[in-house]
Amino acid sequence: MCGIAGIISNNKSVVNVHSLKRMTDSLAHRGPDAEGVFINVSNTVGLAHRRLSIIDLSNGGAQPMHFAERYSIIYNGEIYNYKELKILLQQEGYHFKTHSDTEVILVAYDFYKEECVKYFDGMFAFAIWDEKAQTLFCARDIFGEKPFYYFMDKDVFVFASEMKALWAIGINKSIDEKMMINFLALGQVQNTAKKSNTFFKNIYSIPAAHTGLFSLKDNQFVITKYCDVNKENAIKISETEAIEKMEWLFASSIERRLRSDVPVGASLSGGIDSSTIAYFVNQQHKGNLFKTFSAVFPGFEKDESRFIKELSEQFHLDNYAVTPTSAGFLHDFEKLCYHQEEPFASSSIYAQYKVYELAAANNVKVLLDGQGADEILGGYTKYIHWYLQELYHTNKFGLSRKESGAFKRNNVSVNWGIKNVLATFLPTYAATRLEKMEHNKIVHSSIISKSLLHTIKGDESNGIFKPVITKLNDILYYNTMQYGLEELLRYADRNSMAHGTEVRLPFLNKDLVEFIFSLPATFKMKDGFTKYILRKTMHGKLPTQIVWNPIKTGFEPPQKTWMNDIKMQELIEASKQKLVQEKIVRPSILQNKVEPKHAHEAENMDWRYLSLAQII
Repeated sequence: MCGIAGIISNNKSVVNVHSLKRMTDSLAHRGPDAEGVFINVSNTVGLAHRRLSIIDLSNGGAQPMHFAERYSIIYNGEIYNYKELKILLQQEGYHFKTHSDTEVILVAYDFYKEECVKYFDGMFAFAIWDEKAQTLFCARDIFGEKPFYYFMDKDVFVFASEMKALWAIGINKSIDEKMMINFLALGQVQNTAKKSNTFFKNIYSIPAAHTGLFSLKDNQFVITKYCDVNKENAIKISETEAIEKMEWLFASSIERRLRSDVPVGASLSGGIDSSTIAYFVNQQHKGNLFKTFSAVFPGFEKDESRFIKELSEQFHLDNYAVTPTSAGFLHDFEKLCYHQEEPFASSSIYAQYKVYELAAANNVKVLLDGQGADEILGGYTKYIHWYLQELYHTNKFGLSRKESGAFKRNNVSVNWGIKNVLATFLPTYAATRLEKMEHNKIVHSSIISKSLLHTIKGDESNGIFKPVITKLNDILYYNTMQYGLEELLRYADRNSMAHGTEVRLPFLNKDLVEFIFSLPATFKMKDGFTKYILRKTMHGKLPTQIVWNPIKTGFEPPQKTWMNDIKMQELIEASKQKLVQEKIVRPSILQNKVEPKHAHEAENMDWRYLSLAQII
C-alpha cells in the first residue's frame, strides 16, 4: 500500500522535483518505508511514490518502476493473483527481475494493454506512463478500494492518492456548494449521479471500475468503464451446492489475501463477517498464532466483546482490544478529519481508526476486514422490505407474509405497509417519488441559508438519483456499485493509511461477488435472517450465537453517550457558530439544543454540523 502522485505538462517549469516532493511529503503516512521520484528526459512527466513495503521488500520492488525502456509505473494497492498472472506471462515469453506484483502490472500492460485490468484480482490505483505513445494510463479497482484524484486544466494534469497532495502544490481548496448542501440536507458525501465529483470544485475522482487515458499531445483525458457486476444473471443451484461453492470461493479469496512478506492480522468485531474471516484464516494458519484487533465498549448495549472472547479462545487468536472514548475522539478529531478530507456522518469511523492504530502499534502492517459483506449479502435490516417487495412482485404472497413474521419473531424491525405494496407494482413511480422527496428536503430546508441555496438555484436535483427497484439485487447492486460501499471504503483507506497499515477485504473478490449476486433472493434472506447463505456456510464452524444472531450491530461506538459529554457539546455548538458565520446555515439553528443520537440514527444533524465545520 502506498501513496502516488504525478504531474504531466508541456510547460516544463511545472514538472519539477520540488513540487513532486511536496506532494509525496503530504502522503508520507501512506508510505513510511521509502520514496522515489522520476522525471522523464523531456521534463514533461513527473511521477512520485511513497512506499509501504508489503510484497518484495527489496529495493527491486521500489517505485517508480520501469519496463522495456518505455513504461514507468507508480502504484497503490495489491494484485492478489499476481503469482498466477506471472506464470501466464512467463509462458508468453516474458522474464521478470523482481518478486513484486508491481512488475506484473507493467508486464501485463505491455501484453494486454488497456485490457490488463480485467485480469486483476485486487485493490489498486495506478498510473503507467508510456514514453513512446506519450500517454498516461490510469486505473482504479472494481469496487473503489483505492483512491485516485486528479485536477486538470489546459496546461497541466495532476493526480494523487489523496487530495491533500494536490492542495500541497497550490491547487485551490474550494468546497462545491452543491455537495455541501447535499451533505447537510441528505447526509450524502458522494454525488450519486456524477461519480467523478468530489466535495471540492475542480478536483475529480476516477470512478471505481474505470480506467483513464491521458494524452499529452492533445491534453485529453478519456475515462472508460472496464468492468461491472452482473445483477441479472440467475443460476439454478441447490442450497448444498451453493454452500460448497461459497466456501471454496471464500477460502480462495482468503488464501490470496494472506500473501504478504510482512505480518498479517485481522479486525475482529464479534459479528459473523469478521468471525468468518478469522475461521478461514485459522484453517490456513493451523499452529500459527494469529493476531486480531478489536474495539470494545464495556457496558454499552451493542458491545460484542463476549463474542470476541469466545472466538479468540476457540481459535487460539492473539486478540488485542481498544476502547475508544469521547475524550479520545475529541483529542483525535482534527487529525481524523485531516486524513478523511471529506465529511463523515457519524463517529463509527473513529472506532475503525483506533483499531488500525492498535494494529500498527503491534507491528502488524496488513489487516483483513469484513467490509462489503453487508452490501453483497443483504446484511442491513433496511434491505428486508426490498426482499419482501420482490416476493410480492413475483406473486409469492404467502412466503412474503411468512418471512415478515419470521423477522418480527427475531425482533428485527420490518418496515412494511401499503406504500411498499404500491412500490412493488409501481417501481418507476416509487423511484421518482423518492427523488422528489430528496429534492424537497433541499429546496424547503429550514436549516441551509438562503444565500447558499441561491447558489444552486435551478440545479437542486443535481446529485439526486434513486434506482428503479423490482428485486433485492437491484438495491444490493446500487449500494455495492453505485452508492454506499465506496464511501465506507474511503473511510477504511484513510483510517488504515493514517497509521501506515493496509486493509484487505476478502468479501470483495469479483468471482465471489458475482456468485452471490447470481443466487436467488431466498439464499440471501430466509427464515427471518439476513445473509442466510453465509450463516448456513458457517453453521457448525462458528459459535451458534454468532452465526444465528439476527441483530445487526455494526461497528458502532456509544455515540449518544459521547454526545452528552459537555466538551463534545461545546465543540458542536462552536461548529454551529462557525457555519452560521460562514453563512452556510441559518442563525435559527443556534436556538436548538444538541440532540444526542446513536451513530446510525437518521437525521443526525449535529454530527453533520460538527464534521462539516472542521472540513471547511
